[in-house]
Amino acid sequence: MKDIPVYLFTGFLESGKTKFIQETLEDPRFNAGEKTLLLVCEEGEEEYNLETMPHKNIFIHTIEDKSDLTTENILSLIKQTNAERVLVEYNGMWLLNQLFSVFPKNCVLSQEFCFMDSNTILSYNANMRQLVFDKLSTAELVIFNRVEQSADLTPLHKLVRAVSRRAEIIYEFTDGSIMPDNIEDPLPFDVEAKVIDIADRDYAIWFQDMMNDMPKYSGKTIKFRGIVARDKKLPDDTFIVGRQIMNCCAEDIQYCGIACDWADAKNLKTSDWVIVTAKLSVGVHKLYRSKGPYLTAISVEKSTEPQEPVATFY
Repeated sequence: MKDIPVYLFTGFLESGKTKFIQETLEDPRFNAGEKTLLLVCEEGEEEYNLETMPHKNIFIHTIEDKSDLTTENILSLIKQTNAERVLVEYNGMWLLNQLFSVFPKNCVLSQEFCFMDSNTILSYNANMRQLVFDKLSTAELVIFNRVEQSADLTPLHKLVRAVSRRAEIIYEFTDGSIMPDNIEDPLPFDVEAKVIDIADRDYAIWFQDMMNDMPKYSGKTIKFRGIVARDKKLPDDTFIVGRQIMNCCAEDIQYCGIACDWADAKNLKTSDWVIVTAKLSVGVHKLYRSKGPYLTAISVEKSTEPQEPVATFY
């Protein structure tokens, strides 16, 4: 079956989803006549107006109960409408796994937008944290609307970054102006700690920051979980430890490791997972042709594979 792109719009009731979808379908650059199935999983005050759209190949179907959100129903609607793409206005009170688990195999998530009313979202977060986390965890773009010009944007920024470092953030002000988020994110670990403990989820961020600013880490003690690379050509007291890192897609995954000196390195095997605590130095190591970072192990402990073996910048 031909792949069908899915555009997902999440957020709580009256957060601006319907208005955005309406305006998007009114834009001839997006609506060039493609047969579009629009699944509406909640009904707010605003309604869709097909008369203002350049093409009328829009088929709106309301799903009133999440029990009706099934693979069979979605496939049936796609077949009935001969849809070339699917737009989903999702119910903010339903967890996303309810949708993801019933996506037909040929439905490919193309983009995911999350809409939040800046006046109410912090209250939602205080009372329904799980639902807010659920919507932020996979969103590519988070749009805070109804923002007052004098508002402090920091709490909104922190709300997103506590869940995702990947999502882009946009603020839409009450006067209609739009501003992309430009608040600098602090590192998710303490560079001044006696031992800089790198969580599994933060390896990619740490490795990138360390390679861009080696002097900041020179002489510091680092602790992280990594996968071993060994070769017969390596000295008995040296191994490579690091993680596979994915920048944007599976095609660009690459192993990013650091030379590590340890007396018992010869007892390690390639693909062993270890937790390394080591002092980081910057200089010319016996494995490098030029100056670079290397580790001197304080301890090396065998470990299990993390839940997400490929590190990302999410």
